[in-house]
Amino acid sequence: MSNVSTRLVRLLNMVPYFQANPQISHAAAAADLGVTQKQLLADLEQLWMCGLPGGAGGSMIDLDFEDGTIEVIFSAGMDQALRLTSPEATGVLMALRALVDVPGVVDPEAARSAIAKIEAAAGAASGSAVEPTTGDQVENQATAAVREATREHRALIVEYYSASHDTVSQRTVDPIRIAVIGDHSYLEAWCRAAEGVRLFRFDRIVDARVLDEPSAPPEPARRAGTDTSLFSAETADPTLPSATLLIDASVSWMFDYYPLRVLRELPGGGFQAAMTYASDEWMARFVLGFGAAVTVADPPVLAEKVRQSAVAALQAYSVSIGE
Repeated sequence: MSNVSTRLVRLLNMVPYFQANPQISHAAAAADLGVTQKQLLADLEQLWMCGLPGGAGGSMIDLDFEDGTIEVIFSAGMDQALRLTSPEATGVLMALRALVDVPGVVDPEAARSAIAKIEAAAGAASGSAVEPTTGDQVENQATAAVREATREHRALIVEYYSASHDTVSQRTVDPIRIAVIGDHSYLEAWCRAAEGVRLFRFDRIVDARVLDEPSAPPEPARRAGTDTSLFSAETADPTLPSATLLIDASVSWMFDYYPLRVLRELPGGGFQAAMTYASDEWMARFVLGFGAAVTVADPPVLAEKVRQSAVAALQAYSVSIGE
């Protein structure tokens, strides 16, 4: 389950939990819920802003948590059993069925169980039979291991197939999150060998093994969100610009991790590729990170931006050395 999904489940269970445990201390609640007191306060502030649309008085969840204890003043109905209308149930079923087909996002068995329960309830409510879900998809061991490591914040060894090199390599990684981008799901993790964040496509993870050590990606990598808008031409805003890059064979591994589309192969094993991006500043930093191995062929304004950024960096370096 992703970090967002885990937090949503926790938030949904907090109101009935606090009602069952009135005046519970922050420390005790954090221990019961398996979070730090800092995270607990962040969750409480989030709950305090939740309620019916419009934000009028009496519609928002009201909590008192300022004196070291927590008490629910008004639950806004979150302590009552959820009753879905027919359109709402249909929407939930469609979402669950879609998630079952995306590896790594949810436990397929749990999702199918939820689907069956909603279908049964919907059928009973309408007085008609609902076509049952077949549920013949089985989650493979590698996908289950990646989900477990991400959920439990454990390090992971993955065997990963590189399409650009047609080889399988073994990496030790620190999972950060699971992301769905376009038609594929990815493990976003800190790769210890590359010393950087990498995206591992689930259908290219050949094998995975959870390690008995905590996942410890650098904090800036953990805090940074996954930039899905830049990942592919299909999912990106069509109004965004596209750069044509000349990529040396020495960094052809880029095609496994970045939103690059091969235009043609160049003499010597290099490639001409296209990449959609949001801003010249971001793209210039991206290109400069690869040194002479990546150059901008088009557009000219981006090539000039890269040149200016390189000159500025060299000047700053010269000044620092002179000092």
